[in-house]
Amino acid sequence: MSAATQHAQNTIAQSIATDMEAVNAVIRQRLQSEVSLVNQIAEYIISAGGKRIRPVLVLLLANAYGYKGSDHHELAAVVEFIHTATLLHDDVVDESSMRRGRQTANALFGNAASVLVGDYLYSRSFEMMTSLDNMRVMSILSRATTVIAEGEVLQLLNMHDPDVTHESYLTVIRSKTAKLFEAAAELGALVGGANDAQIAAAGEYGRSLGTAFQLIDDVLDYAGDAAEIGKNLGDDLREGKPTLPLIWLMEHGTSEQRELVRSCIEHGDEAQFEAVLAAVSSSGALAYTRQQAEQAAERAAEAIADLPDSEYKSSLLQLCSFAVDRNH
Repeated sequence: MSAATQHAQNTIAQSIATDMEAVNAVIRQRLQSEVSLVNQIAEYIISAGGKRIRPVLVLLLANAYGYKGSDHHELAAVVEFIHTATLLHDDVVDESSMRRGRQTANALFGNAASVLVGDYLYSRSFEMMTSLDNMRVMSILSRATTVIAEGEVLQLLNMHDPDVTHESYLTVIRSKTAKLFEAAAELGALVGGANDAQIAAAGEYGRSLGTAFQLIDDVLDYAGDAAEIGKNLGDDLREGKPTLPLIWLMEHGTSEQRELVRSCIEHGDEAQFEAVLAAVSSSGALAYTRQQAEQAAERAAEAIADLPDSEYKSSLLQLCSFAVDRNH
């Protein structure tokens, strides 16, 4: 990670340090269950840390609009629970064995336990939502979980399909990843007292930022460092997942490259990872994907151009840079 990227991360963390402590306290409190296995698995996942970008969006947008209450702490925890539930389910579907540098919950506790604890976290998040007694909050989050589930199913349908189009893949990203970023940003603006136009702008910010994050994840799956990104390189290829670098190569590569990618996607052939890596690197597929991420990050920054200047707006803009400059 570059010094500038590390500085940006530190600045963002400092601007909401007290709020994040409060969110972590809510998470610990709300995770408690009388069922020990629920506590064990939920604690295992939450304690793994991660970037916590979605809760950060809730906090930054709420503060940017001058919010002084504590509902944003509860909402940030809700968003993190929903995200964690999707991770538990994703790892089962993808048969993943590593996340954030350690074993996935399904590898450690089994698929059945992971799915059921994911269900628990979803249920807990909706229980927390209702305590806020705000139908707009319920509407944003219930719609988000529906769209995320649709995105998961669409991605499943795209697996091992080398003919997935650029637009179809972007639909998966917008549904599966960017939707919760969008919801988190909208919730922060909503609780902060923003008007409808400002809430919509916050949503555009979150949606574009989430798109940038996912596209860089696509790049890092081929050009990252396993120790830094916390998962195995080539997982997307092993799963037969047609991400943007491969889609671009199918559209613009040589006939040999297209045939290689087609075979690897159809069969999930990770043994050809080095050959595919050479192809996506030399062809410009990774550079193109990174460029698309940069454009998405620029759209995010433009969406909050009218937000009053503050340390929180500065942090939101720094997140746009971090999204594309990171190496994990």
